[in-house]
Amino acid sequence: MGLLALASAGTLALATPAPLPPAEGGPGGMDVVKADIDRHDRMTVPVRIGKAGPFDFLVDTGAERTVLARDIAARLRLPTSGTGLLIGIAGTQSVDLVEIDEINLGRRSFYGLTAPLLDGSNIGADGIIGLDSLQDQRVLLDFDKKRMTIGDAMQLGGSRGFEIVVQARRRSGQLIMTNALIDGVRTDIVIDTGSDTSIGNRALQKALAKRHRGETTELQSVTGQTIVADIAMARTLKLGTMTMSNSMLVFADTPAFEKLEMVKRPAMFMGMNQLKLFHRVAIDFSTKRILFDLPDSAEIPIRF
Repeated sequence: MGLLALASAGTLALATPAPLPPAEGGPGGMDVVKADIDRHDRMTVPVRIGKAGPFDFLVDTGAERTVLARDIAARLRLPTSGTGLLIGIAGTQSVDLVEIDEINLGRRSFYGLTAPLLDGSNIGADGIIGLDSLQDQRVLLDFDKKRMTIGDAMQLGGSRGFEIVVQARRRSGQLIMTNALIDGVRTDIVIDTGSDTSIGNRALQKALAKRHRGETTELQSVTGQTIVADIAMARTLKLGTMTMSNSMLVFADTPAFEKLEMVKRPAMFMGMNQLKLFHRVAIDFSTKRILFDLPDSAEIPIRF
C-alpha cells in the first residue's frame, strides 16, 4: 500500500530499465492486458519473468520500483545482488535486491530491473508492477472491462471519452495533481492503485481538523509493517469540474509523503476506494495528464 521507493544503500548502483522495444500487443502498438480485482479491490495482471510464469503482479502507480515476492525469486533461483532501503507507507525497511533481466507484461518487455524482495503474503500477489516498468507510457485502467492497456496517448485515443482531464506535475516519477479541493482545501493528489484506501497527510488533517473527528484504524504495508491512521469523511472532493461526495480517507504519518516532499502542503494518495468508482482512469506519464471517464451520475455521488 502506498509509495515504494529505494533509497541508496552504501555504494550500491541501481540499474535503470533499458529503452522499450516497439510494442506488439495491439493495434497501433497498444498492449492490452487482462486484469483481475483482488479482495482488496486492487488490480492484478499476469506477468512473465523471462519464460517463467505467468505470475500475478499488483499494478501499483504509487510504487517507484517493481517488486518481486521472495518465494518467486527462490523458485527462479535469482541470486541477490545487494541490499537497499525500501520506503513504504508504514516505514523504512532494509531489503534484499535481485537483478531481473526481463519482465514481460502482455507482449511488452522491460529489461534490466533491480527489484526489492518482499514476502508474497504481505504483497498479496507474486510481485508489484511499479513506475520503473511503466515509464513514459499511458496506462489505461478500465474497471468495467477489467483490463489494463499500455501505449502512448494517441494510440489510446487521446482525450476522447474522458470528461475530466487534469494536468499534473512530475516528481520522482510520480504524477501529482495540484488543483484538487477537499472540503475547500487545496490538496496535492497522487493516484495510488496499490492502496485500497485514500491516505492524507497531517497537513491535510490539520486543515480539516475543525470539520473531521473520527476513529482510528491500522494500515498494513506490503512490507508487512503497520501504521495507525485516523479515519475521516470528506464531504466533497473536487477535480476540475467534477465533485465527489462523501469520500472516506485516513490520515497517517508516513515517510511516503516525505519522499515526495509532500509534507508541508495538504496532500493525499488517492486509493482504489475512489478510483474504482470511475469507468476508466488513464495515467499518462509522457504528457503529465490524468484522465477520468465518469460513470452515469445516478451510479455514484459525483456531480458537475
